[in-house]
Amino acid sequence: MTNGMKGVLAMLAVCTTWGLSGIYYAQVTHLPPLEVLAHRTIWSFLFFAIVIALTGRGDKVREAASSRRTLGLLTVSALLISTNWFGFIFAIHSGRAMEASLGYYIFPLVTVVLGYLVFGERFGPWQGIGIALATGAVLTLTLGLGVAPWISLLLAGTFGGYGLVKKVLTVGPVTSTFLEVALLMPLALGYVALGPGVAHLDAHDWALLAMSGIITGGPLVGFAYAATRLHYATLGLTQYLNPTLQFAVAAFLFNEPFTRWHAIAFPMIWMALALYSLGVLRQDRRARKLAMA
Repeated sequence: MTNGMKGVLAMLAVCTTWGLSGIYYAQVTHLPPLEVLAHRTIWSFLFFAIVIALTGRGDKVREAASSRRTLGLLTVSALLISTNWFGFIFAIHSGRAMEASLGYYIFPLVTVVLGYLVFGERFGPWQGIGIALATGAVLTLTLGLGVAPWISLLLAGTFGGYGLVKKVLTVGPVTSTFLEVALLMPLALGYVALGPGVAHLDAHDWALLAMSGIITGGPLVGFAYAATRLHYATLGLTQYLNPTLQFAVAAFLFNEPFTRWHAIAFPMIWMALALYSLGVLRQDRRARKLAMA
């Protein structure tokens, strides 16, 4: 099996886990979203601590932690990813998984806008049309439903900002994520200790909450593995599996309402992503030709 095929299989496993994770979080809706978030942070820290120990990344962790600039950026990324995690957990708890899937559909287009605003990156006409369509889809839902899809915008914005910070970090994904959850640990432990405690949790709850560390950390390790074996365009396109599965779970498993406004907005998003993907593929093809010249 080639490295490329290994990368594709790893990415499919990663996106499938992400896409179906709503089913897992639906099992802990009897616990407050903040409590679930706190345990997700704690168990993710333990997961990554084991990975760091097994892979001998201790020196890289110490090197990253010794840089004030790196720690500052990691603090920002930690706050962004924890907000993103909370937004997704809250969406599942409040019966708005479909809105969450919309957020992850919008995310790639948000990264294009952020890249333009922060780094001055240029985007092609196809991507520009895609951004306009996505904006139209959000406005359609806002006007049709009478309220903006705030969860979608929160998830897309925080994940886009998280990717932006990761872009300027020189720390690997496993090391940086470990340090992010390490920075969040005092908050998580403090919330559990001063808030709900643990006496109300039974063995089933402990098992479910412990799984959050694997569900969070496992895909990130898999993503890092796939990223070194796939072209950027392939890596990006396979990620659409995540919101597609989230959408399917919301519509067919959770039976969330799919209104006529959703029937207008979602095809607009899908068309926007198709145009965006076309632009990415063309850029990737041109880059390969230049590399071979």
